[in-house]
Formats: sequence, C-alpha cells, structure tokens
Amino acid sequence: MRLEGTGIDGLVIDIKRLTMIMESNGFILGGSWDYERVSYDYRIDSPEKNKTYYIRIQGYALEGDVDKGNAVIHLLTPLLGKHHYPHGVEYGEQEGFSSSIIDKANNLIKKLQEHVAAHQTT
Repeated sequence: MRLEGTGIDGLVIDIKRLTMIMESNGFILGGSWDYERVSYDYRIDSPEKNKTYYIRIQGYALEGDVDKGNAVIHLLTPLLGKHHYPHGVEYGEQEGFSSSIIDKANNLIKKLQEHVAAHQTT
C-alpha cells in the first residue's frame, strides 16, 4: 500500500546523512547491492499470530554512487506491506491493513520526514 501525502517523497538528501537518520529511527538499510537505489525497512510486529508488517522507504541516486557512499538520494513514496511466510512481503491495497497499523506507519513517517527535511540537500 502506498502511503501518500506523507511529505517524504521528493525530498533529496545525502546518503550518509539519510542512513544515519533512518537508523536512528529504527529503519534498516536493505542489504542488496546497487549503485543507484536504496531501500530502508522498518519492521512492525503484530500481536496477531504470524503477522508482521513492514514500512519500506525507497530512493534513487540523483548523482554519485550508493555503494561508494557519495550519492545524493531522491526519496519515493513510502510503502506499507504485510509479510506472508515464506513468500515475502506484499504491498498491495488488498492486504487489508487495519487503521491502527496505517496510523502507526504514518506517524513514524511523519517523524522521519521532519528529520530528513531539516537536513535535505538543496
């Protein structure tokens, strides 16, 4: 599910500063190796059995190299997904996210957006 209107999409920031902000807010940089793209994930455990949710924030390099750590990243619209063992995370609207999970995701992203906006590259 796309989390529209959070204000984080379109922000531009240096990857080192971005990673520091994301990690201090509980997001983990995806381990995939890519010169141009980044993904940060935040895990939300659910009290429901076998249900785990993820907030994913992605970005791509406007300049520089992600692997070398000198990229300037343009952030995209955050996603909310539900993990389905063993197949992975699904981000579709049909996943039936509860309003409490959506509210929690939006609140986390709002807090994150304020930190990123304060340090964005102009």
